[in-house]
Amino acid sequence: MEMTETQLKSIALNDVHIRLGAKMVPFAGYMMPVSYAGINVEHETVRSAVGVFDVSHMGEFILKGENALDLIQRTTSNDASKLVDGKVQYTCFPNDKGGIVEDLLVYRIDEKTYMLVVNASNIAKDWEWLVKHNHKNVEMHNISDKTSLLAVQGPKAAEALQSLTDMDLKSMEYYTFQKGKFAGFDNVLVSATGYTGAGGFEIYFENGQATKIWEAIFEAGKPFGIQPIGLGARDTLRLEMGFCLYGNDIDDTTSPIEAGLGWITKFTKDFTNSQALKAQKEKA
Repeated sequence: MEMTETQLKSIALNDVHIRLGAKMVPFAGYMMPVSYAGINVEHETVRSAVGVFDVSHMGEFILKGENALDLIQRTTSNDASKLVDGKVQYTCFPNDKGGIVEDLLVYRIDEKTYMLVVNASNIAKDWEWLVKHNHKNVEMHNISDKTSLLAVQGPKAAEALQSLTDMDLKSMEYYTFQKGKFAGFDNVLVSATGYTGAGGFEIYFENGQATKIWEAIFEAGKPFGIQPIGLGARDTLRLEMGFCLYGNDIDDTTSPIEAGLGWITKFTKDFTNSQALKAQKEKA
């Protein structure tokens, strides 16, 4: 059954996008901007300069405690024990039937604290999957509804954002992150990740800070030709790079091996369905 517009969730910057003339569409239970000036021009803006995607529909979970890593290790295919503070890892939740519950990012905040970033359409399913496997009292917090996320992507992203923070953005390596002051707000998480292949950053902060951070980014980015970019160009950019999209390239029936994700499937540990996946990889 389709959700009506009144049942759909609104992201914190919903009214800002409408004022900017964005085409708003239902996506994964949210009203989201799919385009502003047009997908082709937005695609080129990200490839050549810098663009800002509002991807606040994504889900964020915090796992805390002595057994947080154990829960992640038992439920994900990659080896999260290799993470150090400030490092990010791409991984997936295999199911027990050979498919994939979800592909996700794992952020190591510290030895006992991790953030998991999941797809908007799978937030409830992923949360239930973790709860089902949480046998050792890991403290879990679903912060999705109170967290906003902007992806500032393109070759000029670091220059466009640098005046807003003391964090040295140009020296931040791919798949690392820092927490610090950004646009006047403390404890903002800035991650050198993205879904475009154009380089750039993903910025996590509280919903109440969204309007001021959005405005600060666009003011700082003016000299670099910064533009708002919708989810339509996000899809064409990730397609151009060959990045997987859950529900399209991978799902509950596609194994990580079949999906070409053997590189995030590490058999140095036991995890959900690991023996069957190992046998499948050996036959491949």
